[in-house]
Amino acid sequence: MYLRDDGGGMRLERLTACEVREGIRQGELSSVEVVGEVFARMEQREPEVGAFLSTYRERALERAAAVDRRVAAGEPVGALAGVPVAIKDNMCTRFGKTTCGSKMLASFRSPYDAAVVERLEGAGAIIVGKCNMDEFAMGSSCENSALGRTVNPWDAERVAGGSSGGSAAALAAGMCYGALGSDTGGSIRLPASFCGVVGLKPTYGRVSRYGLVAYGSSLDQIGPLGWTVADVALQLGVIAGHDERDSTSVGAEQASVGDYLGELEAPVEGLRIGVAREFFEVAGLDKEVAASVRAALAEYERQGAALVEVSLKMVQYAVATYYLVATAEASSNLARYDGVHYGHRTANPRDYVDVYNRSRAEGFGDEVKRRIMLGTYALSAGYYDAYYLKALKVRHLIRQDLEGAFGEVDCLMCPTSPEPAFKVGQKTADPLTMYLSDIYTIAANLAGLPAVSVPCGFGEGGLPIGLQIMAPAFEEGKLLRIARMYESATEWHKRRPGV
Repeated sequence: MYLRDDGGGMRLERLTACEVREGIRQGELSSVEVVGEVFARMEQREPEVGAFLSTYRERALERAAAVDRRVAAGEPVGALAGVPVAIKDNMCTRFGKTTCGSKMLASFRSPYDAAVVERLEGAGAIIVGKCNMDEFAMGSSCENSALGRTVNPWDAERVAGGSSGGSAAALAAGMCYGALGSDTGGSIRLPASFCGVVGLKPTYGRVSRYGLVAYGSSLDQIGPLGWTVADVALQLGVIAGHDERDSTSVGAEQASVGDYLGELEAPVEGLRIGVAREFFEVAGLDKEVAASVRAALAEYERQGAALVEVSLKMVQYAVATYYLVATAEASSNLARYDGVHYGHRTANPRDYVDVYNRSRAEGFGDEVKRRIMLGTYALSAGYYDAYYLKALKVRHLIRQDLEGAFGEVDCLMCPTSPEPAFKVGQKTADPLTMYLSDIYTIAANLAGLPAVSVPCGFGEGGLPIGLQIMAPAFEEGKLLRIARMYESATEWHKRRPGV
């Protein structure tokens, strides 16, 4: 059933995480075989794509064999038992290094596992490797990593998106069946759109950030990527939930974790979709992207949904607000990398001032330095009120704007990105242009809302296009059901690069 296509060849790469899981549970697939195929594809695709910073073949095969033994013995197994997954390299693991794509942490080994790593492995998932990323999650293209560059599996001359570009590219290239990324301003959804997969940023507080190396603490959130909405729902069900080690983690008394996968096919009655005029007046919005998103909206109408025009006047300030709030938090969070406590330490320093100055100069890349300086300036005496404090006030207005819209509609829809994946090197010399890549995604982070990107088309150049759907806080279940409505009526998610 799972191993052969009509021509009799091995087609494991066409399977979804849910299909692999069921195949292993039913004894039609062995986890060892699936993991072996994943590493075989790595040998073929990884030299070009560059999705991974580290891989764990022996460890993965050992854990896969343990799953197969449990299945053969008729013992109960976890929700992700035997499924090969990848994680972004800003999530701490006791095995291997946790580098954040930076020279600053190039040799860092964590003494503990992140909460999401514990939950993945507790559910039987097989972590095959840790993925490349923009350094300290600061970037929109996965070109800022100090340890290598990741390209788009659909076109090696195009970027994979950032900062979770390695996670999205590994999935799209068939080198895992599910992946975790982190999203501070669009870092899961943008790569998902560029690489033609599904990517979810959960509500802030839904998934524990314990063991996630911080960039912007009030914005960061871990979330899943998958080939289908069901794959994302499966992973979210594993990683979501309260964790007392994370002070921002929300408990069941505030928002319980739902049966995201089990309830996925339940219809959404009387769906009202908010469409903001401002979303289609963005300068630089690609015509193919706009047409694909409007076609997706028309499909929802065909299924009985109502399109409601809403106004989101404050969202136009989201990018400026984000690059004050996020950089200020980055300036504070990254102050700990001083060449003394941990991280890169310069050789032969003259004194402790020299240790600090040279260690940070050598350890951080240009984009990280740029954001630290922007944040430090915004927090400095004489400028705090004019920049950082004002940004916090505008952030509150943006949240109010979105919450007001959700008083009228069930969700908001817009493009994930104003354009398909751009060429490698196209925007590296112009940071402001690069920052505008996140123009549609940032608002959800500022407001702490859940948002998902689903494939909704391909441009003439064969590059994927993503539709973003936002929902009220802690309504991931409904959000995923809405996304599934569209997915079930289209074929975009079935296309694979090079397959």
